[in-house]
Amino acid sequence: MEADPQLYDFSPYRDRPKLTWPGSKTVAVWVAPNLEYYEIDPPANPHRKSWTRPHPDVVGYAHRDHSNRVSHWRMAEAMTRHGFPGSVSLSVALCQHHPEVVADANARGWEFFSHGIYNTRYAYGMDEAQERAIIEDSIETVRAATGQTIRGWLAPALTHTERTLDLIAEYGLTYTCDLYHDDQPTPIRTRSGRIISMPYSLEVNDHYGFFVYNMSPRDYADALIRHFERLAAEGERSGTVMCIPLHAYLIGQPHRIGPFERVLEHIAADGRAWITTAAQIADAYLEQM
Repeated sequence: MEADPQLYDFSPYRDRPKLTWPGSKTVAVWVAPNLEYYEIDPPANPHRKSWTRPHPDVVGYAHRDHSNRVSHWRMAEAMTRHGFPGSVSLSVALCQHHPEVVADANARGWEFFSHGIYNTRYAYGMDEAQERAIIEDSIETVRAATGQTIRGWLAPALTHTERTLDLIAEYGLTYTCDLYHDDQPTPIRTRSGRIISMPYSLEVNDHYGFFVYNMSPRDYADALIRHFERLAAEGERSGTVMCIPLHAYLIGQPHRIGPFERVLEHIAADGRAWITTAAQIADAYLEQM
């Protein structure tokens, strides 16, 4: 059996030093739209199939293509109406394939971090040179397209190697969304550099809500509100983080956007919420470390 990699210390939730957010808010709320690009016939990875059906998987590909053609705009407009910036989990190839989508998010003042090059290219089996090339490509491509320098990382299709966190720290990134293990930021040990684990929820990720838990739009909206209310209350003791990970082809469908917009209204009207970006949460946390 492999040893625990000791990426972070065990820290019981109720015994931690108090964490505070600007304006005495109790919960930092950030929204993570996954702006992705999928290839209909990507190179095969021996560890995981890209599509569930034999090639060509028109259903899988076309369903996701709805994001960039239609539902991104519906989702983004709802977020903007209620004052929610996005922290974009970006398939950086989108900058070349559909630059209009990236330009729209950038014009809204959204933050960008890397979700790999394509969401159909998995990290499983990569050597160090290949993984470095993806990180370097991500930094250079996003900077050229948006003027931003990425601060964070979410591995493509949530696939990793044993060196991923060490490498993104070496390249100067600030946070990773790849650990899903806490409701507050956590310092992470790496070979060089300092990064933090940014809370990124799988439980209220719309992919899990609709694909795994088979929730109705109203059930998903109710889960988000209950998630927010609990974290806002617990944040009175020590500031918490709520992440809402989204995929436009899911949340931006006509029958789902209405209940989701009511969630945004609810959170925006609550004085306990610091509505912000992942990078700003990381900065506020690092100032208190």
